[in-house]
Amino acid sequence: MCELLQHRLIALIDLQLTLKHVHWNVVGSSFIGVHQMLDPQVDSVSAMVDQTAERIATLGGEPLGTPGAIEKGRTWDDYSVQRADAIAHLSALDLVYAGVLGDHGKAIERLEVLDPVTQDMVIEQTEALEMHQWFVRAHLADKGGNLANAGAHTEQEAVEAIESQS
Repeated sequence: MCELLQHRLIALIDLQLTLKHVHWNVVGSSFIGVHQMLDPQVDSVSAMVDQTAERIATLGGEPLGTPGAIEKGRTWDDYSVQRADAIAHLSALDLVYAGVLGDHGKAIERLEVLDPVTQDMVIEQTEALEMHQWFVRAHLADKGGNLANAGAHTEQEAVEAIESQS
């Protein structure tokens, strides 16, 4: 179970850093709204990082949050968008959230039989992460709820989808 939580910890640390990266590198007419929207998300994910690490320790494990442990434990590529328009970043960030949420969902399923207390923690995190993704998607959706990055599987595809609509 500690290994499962270690993977969640790495994902959350990576998400926290990615959110801050976007916060620093967002530009364009939506800059201030997106810039200010991201700080509470960073704070929320930071609390999840601490909660997850402390749960690992409570269960007798050793939470590893060093840069080397994070790099070694990642199974995904680094966030690829640098300085970019707010909507381009949000389009890519939507895919990041989708990946974290998908893996949180798998963890919830596995934890059902392993530890309901830990499962509750991951469920609560998922609820908050879904809310953050909803805020991101609100910038990408049209009146019908169609996302501007629909069908994108990579961050670059998501950015290209946005740029092709401009």
